[in-house]
Amino acid sequence: MKLYCKAGACSLSPHIVMRECGLDFTLVNVDLMNKKTEQGADYLQINPKGQVPALQLDDGTILTEGVAIVQYLADQKPDRHLLAATGSLTRYHTLEWLSFTGSELHKTFAPLFKSTTPEEYKPQLRQQLEARFRYVNDALQDKQWLMGLRFSVADAYLYVMTRWAKALQLDLSGLEALETWYNRVTERPAVQAALKAEGLV
Repeated sequence: MKLYCKAGACSLSPHIVMRECGLDFTLVNVDLMNKKTEQGADYLQINPKGQVPALQLDDGTILTEGVAIVQYLADQKPDRHLLAATGSLTRYHTLEWLSFTGSELHKTFAPLFKSTTPEEYKPQLRQQLEARFRYVNDALQDKQWLMGLRFSVADAYLYVMTRWAKALQLDLSGLEALETWYNRVTERPAVQAALKAEGLV
């Protein structure tokens, strides 16, 4: 398999999941500005959306959208327990967190990275994100992971968004449960390997 990614982008989430699953894969870096892969290929021919991540399966099939990719990967290795079995309420709670992270965090971050976003709009976005991270902090009280005792695909996605929050220096002061959880995720061998592979540590 090939994972098309950009260092530190949301593609870090499926990258972590691939390593947690112990899958054999190749990382392909993408220049999102010019829509070219590191080999010079036209990335729009691979993913017409022009965004990462994209996962190329062994048969050449392309799967896009991080939330879909991590579910696919987790289902390939059910013994890793990154996503509960179909029909399990735990599975749907995990998907609930993936949905929240994608719609309430990821999409709110996006305008903060764009030069075309009016400066007067950015403080409002930052306040929204800080409020949502306070919600996450409350949800993590007395929990090792989002789903309790097992690290899941939802933790991987939330971890990337928390990295972004720290990079943009959002006010996360007092969010001790979030900070403890973040450090716990960072220490995972698969996470360390992914960060190292992307040149982030």
